[in-house]
Amino acid sequence: MQILGKLEVKRELLDYVDKWKDKSGIEIMVLHKIQEIYGYVPREVAMEISRILNIPLAKIYGIITFYNLFKLNRPGKYKISVCMGTACYLQDNTDILAELENDLGIGVNCTTDDGLFHLELVRCLGCCGLSPVLMIDNKVYGKLTRKDIPKILVEYQKDKTKGGSR
Repeated sequence: MQILGKLEVKRELLDYVDKWKDKSGIEIMVLHKIQEIYGYVPREVAMEISRILNIPLAKIYGIITFYNLFKLNRPGKYKISVCMGTACYLQDNTDILAELENDLGIGVNCTTDDGLFHLELVRCLGCCGLSPVLMIDNKVYGKLTRKDIPKILVEYQKDKTKGGSR
């Protein structure tokens, strides 16, 4: 384990990189491993991987920003995915999104200041018969109206007041 500022590069990652570092084209594999361990790609870790693999940091960031799977910021404790599929769109999920943005005080691809929620849009959740739909982590909420959003968020905000953490 190496300490970089306030962040540690975990032994699991260092061992993984060491195992593959002599192969070419491993950047995406390593970035997936970083995100698996940290939930996002911390700048300090990207810089250390750049040094270890002798890959320009610009190349690493080029990959991170090209593929929308990679995150540059720590995600919230709960990931809210708002379905943007055709069925949900036709059922006016834009109202659902607007309510979430208003209640959480954030936009899409952002995390609340308290680190509790991260809001994102997805192409389809595969629950078209329940549209409009959103998912918080792996729990699906369907047949939503704008009025349902505050009640749903309260369920997760209670966890914060109990001191729950992931």
